[in-house]
Amino acid sequence: MSITKEQKADIIEKHGGDAENSGSVEAQIAILTARINDLTGHLSENKKDHSSRRGLLKMVGKRRRLLNYLKNNDIVKYRELIQELGIRK
Repeated sequence: MSITKEQKADIIEKHGGDAENSGSVEAQIAILTARINDLTGHLSENKKDHSSRRGLLKMVGKRRRLLNYLKNNDIVKYRELIQELGIRK
């Protein structure tokens, strides 16, 4: 099951600064991370769902590009975000 509207609003409020700022890089990365985690669980149960796997790979690539952008522009926010979301080991 994908993330609900309420979960998405909570993520935007937490990472975007306020409930209206869904375009901030931090909010976009956090939303993509939630969707990636959800889809990873789905694919562990449905191993032959190749179209969802392709969507997952596209989301991972988009998150990677956004993280690179954030790292190049504000390294402190980048480090805080990956720490909070648990992206890097």
